[in-house]
Amino acid sequence: MKAVILCAGLGKRLKPYTDQIQKTMLLVHGKPFLEYIINGMKYAGFRDIILVVGYLKEQIIDYFQTGKKWNVNIEYVEQVELNGTGGALLLCEKSILDNHFFLTWGDTLVPYDIYKKVYEVYQNENRDFVLVANYTDDPYMGAAIYSDDFILTNIIEKPPRGSSKTNFNNCGVFIFSNEIFDVLKALTSSERGEIEVPNALLIGMKERNWKIRVIKMEKNQFKGDIGAKEKYEQLKDNPYWLKLLKI
Repeated sequence: MKAVILCAGLGKRLKPYTDQIQKTMLLVHGKPFLEYIINGMKYAGFRDIILVVGYLKEQIIDYFQTGKKWNVNIEYVEQVELNGTGGALLLCEKSILDNHFFLTWGDTLVPYDIYKKVYEVYQNENRDFVLVANYTDDPYMGAAIYSDDFILTNIIEKPPRGSSKTNFNNCGVFIFSNEIFDVLKALTSSERGEIEVPNALLIGMKERNWKIRVIKMEKNQFKGDIGAKEKYEQLKDNPYWLKLLKI
């Protein structure tokens, strides 16, 4: 099974750090953030990795090259038009020959055991779709995840304050059937002008009866996130974060 990591974004919310550095290459405790994710993929058993690159792509390619140093095989796919997570994923279709693949955002890191658990749930429960949700005290900043008996029932992107009845957000860690490509191709762009993976999941649930298995991280399970300047600053020089991630 191949693992796809999305690394093409501009990192607008991380400026000025990303004026000259690709956000996934920002140093955290002495290493590029992306290196921790790649090591997590290797820990979970993924050796074939696709990196979707775009903005300042040379920094990623020059550093990781073929992946030999990390005992993985890296393939690069370029996203010229930054049209969302779904747009990035569609570029990988021809490179994904298996029926299923792993996907994660390049600005999010979870404990390595979670990566491994995603694959184990997929394999042991014969699931076509698996999604990780992290616990949060502020469910209004991301995509709120609703589930019943660990099966996804709804995703609400940035719900209005006071409206959310869940403390779980989409973590950006998945296993998907390649059936998702058909849905993404038919998807219209969101209000942000993007093709978005969560919207494809909602359509798949409604029109194709997808049963999307949700893995809920515990409240004390830490998620590393460099999606915004303040989050990066909390991580970059904090030696304790590796212990929280248990890596």
